[in-house]
Amino acid sequence: MADEIKYHIRLSRDMVEGATYAILPGDPGRVEKTARHIDPEGAKFLAANREYTSWLANLDGKKVLVCSTGIGGPSTSIAIEELASIGFKNFYRIGTTGVIQPGIKLPSIIITTGSVRLDGASTHYAPIEYPAVADFELTSALVEAAKSIDVEYHVGITASSDTFYPGQERYDTFSGYVPRRFQNTLQEWQKLHVLNYEMESATLLTIASCFGLRAGMVASAIVSRIAGETPNDEELKRAEENLAKVIRKALQIRLAQE
Repeated sequence: MADEIKYHIRLSRDMVEGATYAILPGDPGRVEKTARHIDPEGAKFLAANREYTSWLANLDGKKVLVCSTGIGGPSTSIAIEELASIGFKNFYRIGTTGVIQPGIKLPSIIITTGSVRLDGASTHYAPIEYPAVADFELTSALVEAAKSIDVEYHVGITASSDTFYPGQERYDTFSGYVPRRFQNTLQEWQKLHVLNYEMESATLLTIASCFGLRAGMVASAIVSRIAGETPNDEELKRAEENLAKVIRKALQIRLAQE
């Protein structure tokens, strides 16, 4: 039924007014800001339940949904499942990230072409040999957007971990211990030219491909793991501003192409 409200996201097909593009920040607190950047006057609140907060915006006469996923693969998979079931076909994950390659300045934009599957949720949809790759057209729009607003950007592979601490080889933890399977992995990903760590893209990209949907991934770098672990508040503000500008422009490019 068109008006069936999905259990977790608390949205129905009727509520989203024909939108087929969903912007997926992890943080519920970033949803309203993103929606209002896309549509300063007309963006409106739709629902909030658990980690899923959603707002609807209008961009060039077309509706766009902004819906948070929470942190990590399991909650992201729920969002994709339920959004797809009410008509969404295109997904852009937006977020912040820690970069691991020297020479990447803060707050550069990182555009993911594919993800190292360090998650568990994606393995419930496809075997680990199945690649987590971004849609070419959605990714191309992100690159074009970044160029057009003249922000520094990098395109490449992301390591997508289920955990913030051991999976990203952080030792500033309660125990101070990283299991052997993750020890020295940061250096390995650096050698393999992986750009950054985050926590949702492997799940999103895998599921979207499995379902025959489109997904892209873009993040703003707020910390360099080479230099430290704690983001600067000013860099964080600039990163969020750049991210909002890039995703709005990328949406305009994609909507104009349809």
